[in-house]
Amino acid sequence: MIDTFEPERLRLARELRRLSQVNLAARSNLSAAAVSQFESGAARPALDTQALLANLLEVPRRFFGLPLVETHDGFFRSLRRTTVTDRRSARAVAHIAHDIATQLWARLPASIPSLPVTSLATDWPEIERIASEARKVWHVAAGPAPNLVALLEREGAAVLRLPLSSADVDAFSLPFPDHPVVVLASDKNDRARSRFDAAHELGHLIMHGELLWGMPEIEKQAHQFAAAFLMPAGEIEPELPRRVDWSILFELKRKWQVSLAALLMRAKTLGRMTEATYLTAVKTASARGWRRVEPVPLGGPEFPGVLTRLLRGPSARELRGSLPGDVLDSIAAAI
Repeated sequence: MIDTFEPERLRLARELRRLSQVNLAARSNLSAAAVSQFESGAARPALDTQALLANLLEVPRRFFGLPLVETHDGFFRSLRRTTVTDRRSARAVAHIAHDIATQLWARLPASIPSLPVTSLATDWPEIERIASEARKVWHVAAGPAPNLVALLEREGAAVLRLPLSSADVDAFSLPFPDHPVVVLASDKNDRARSRFDAAHELGHLIMHGELLWGMPEIEKQAHQFAAAFLMPAGEIEPELPRRVDWSILFELKRKWQVSLAALLMRAKTLGRMTEATYLTAVKTASARGWRRVEPVPLGGPEFPGVLTRLLRGPSARELRGSLPGDVLDSIAAAI
């Protein structure tokens, strides 16, 4: 492995450290053109140069020799407000989570179904059908969905919680075919919101996969999927009030483990509330400060377990020879 150099690994290490090619060139006394050629595969750095780059980027030299499974840029929301640097650094951490799963997780590839949307114009009726089919495929019983994180892990996804440090990044995912990676924000300590985020990313993996990404239309579709998966229309529609009745909504929040905001939107989508009634409810919630912190807390978010067990196992020690130790520590501490 010492004699192997994967160009994409250099780019990944650079983006992990939030450096541009120009920044890395300046720190290493190389030209930006040389760094660009190393990352494109047009030139191969000598062994001493590889050692220099590994030291500057705080990764083991063997990191550059690991094969890299590529996928697209990932499912990120608020692309206009999330900086490219933040996005790429978070994506690099997700790649390392995938490395952990592929090296330590002795299981078959993920069994997340592919139920693609027919177009970007697909709206909620088809999304409802896809969400219903997904529940059937996974034998999810009627009623509130079970632990979403445990469900994702059961089907082979690597889930982790990290401090994403941006109000514009709630969660994101990368659709690796063997072990998709879902990253949830650990600095947004709300169970309902975290469950919706997990269901949103599940929607991406099921409906969009490697085919569609980076467009606002698919974010809307993933939101619709999350609502339909967590609150199946046929079951929740008769329970939703036609008028704003907070006592009923509080009970529904406890039962379905979703936010008041999600319940109100579901009531409007399913025609239980008129647009005017919905807007009145939203304004009331905002005036009471509920858009920031809702009443009826549901407790802490659902936590991943697979990566935790893998990183605490005896085989994890070997990873430090090929993966950056500070990132392993960060993942182990945050999940």
